Amino acid sequence: MANPIQQGAAGPELFEIEQAQDIVAEGHGETVAHAQPELLGLVPFQWVSLSMVVLLLIAFFGAKVHKTIAGGLDSRIAAIKSALDEAKALRAEAEALRAEYAAKIAGAEADAEAMLVNARREADGIVAKAELDTTAMIARREQMARDKIGAAERQAVSELRAQAANAAAAAATGLIVERHDAAADKVLADQAIAAL
Repeated sequence: MANPIQQGAAGPELFEIEQAQDIVAEGHGETVAHAQPELLGLVPFQWVSLSMVVLLLIAFFGAKVHKTIAGGLDSRIAAIKSALDEAKALRAEAEALRAEYAAKIAGAEADAEAMLVNARREADGIVAKAELDTTAMIARREQMARDKIGAAERQAVSELRAQAANAAAAAATGLIVERHDAAADKVLADQAIAAL
């Protein structure tokens, strides 16, 4: 016979011990009566029957509890589905807002780029106009300076002519005074009167 410790299982060990006791008892000529386990005066098949009756009563009368539990679970499932649908709707709305704001940001960047290009174009136009205006103003100023110089030259020439005429008249007067006497004046006066 195998050693129960070597087999390492409780079942074979228990079987071997009971078998050994039965063999020893039968070997001495005794009849062995097997004892039936009891609990509270009921044998196992009675306990099984009682358990089945209790189980059937719970199943029959507990159906209402089952319906109540199922109804509560169904309402909870409906609430969860509603919350999930609402979350999906909120997510879709958030995605739409995100897309809208992304488009707005892209549009704003394009607008900013266009404004930058327009500002550069306007700045270039202003610089070009300022250069043209500066060139025209310089030309006008040069013309005004030339006109002033020409006027100053004409005025200087006329002043010089006037001074030359005055000097010539003074010189002629001096020469006339020196060379003409009273008799020559009388002849000139008579000629002027006769010409009238």
